[in-house]
Amino acid sequence: MKKMTQLIYSGMMFLSVAACSADPGETGSSAASAQPQPSFAGKKVLVAYYSYSGNTQAVARQIAQATGGDLFAIETVQTYPERYNDLTAQAKREINAGFMPELKAQVPQMETYDVVFIGSPNWWGTYAPAVKTFLSQYDFGGKKLVPFFTHGGGGMQRCESDMKAQLPQAQFLPAAAFPGRTSGADPQKLQSWLEKLLP
Repeated sequence: MKKMTQLIYSGMMFLSVAACSADPGETGSSAASAQPQPSFAGKKVLVAYYSYSGNTQAVARQIAQATGGDLFAIETVQTYPERYNDLTAQAKREINAGFMPELKAQVPQMETYDVVFIGSPNWWGTYAPAVKTFLSQYDFGGKKLVPFFTHGGGGMQRCESDMKAQLPQAQFLPAAAFPGRTSGADPQKLQSWLEKLLP
C-alpha cells in the first residue's frame, strides 16, 4: 500500500506538468504592463518557456507583460503523446536518460538580452527535457537567469537545483514556482516575486 501511495504521488508530481503547448506565434515582443517596471528599466528581457498544457505559457505571458520582455516558445521537433499515461512514461524515460530533444528554433540574437526568464513545468521533480536542450545551446555569460516553474502540487522540488547544476557558472536570481492553471499565476504572488528581483 505504501508503494502504491508513492507511485500515485509521483504521478501527481509529474503532472506538475502544468506545461503549456508552445505556441509557434509566440516569439516577439509582448505588450508592456501599464504598471511601473523599475526592476528591469534599461534591461533587455527575454521570457523563454516550454509548455505542454498551457499553464507555463500563461505565466510566461504575465511575466513578459510585467517586464516588457520578449516571449520565446521552446518547441520540440517531435511532439509528445496526447495520452497522459504515454506522456508521463516518455517523459520519465527521457529524464532518467538525460535525453535532450531537438528543438524547432533558436532565439534570434540571444547575445542582446540582459535578463532571461526560463520557464518549465515540473516533470518528475525536475524541468522538462526541452528546457535542458535550450540551456545547452547558449552562452549565458554576463546574463541574469530567472527560472520559474509550474506544478500540479509538487512545488519546485529539484527544478531550480538541477538547473543550477547544469549551468554552474551562470548567475541565477531567485526562482519561483506557481500552481498550474491556464489562467496563470496569482497576480499578487507574481508581483511580489518580481519585486524581489530588484537589485
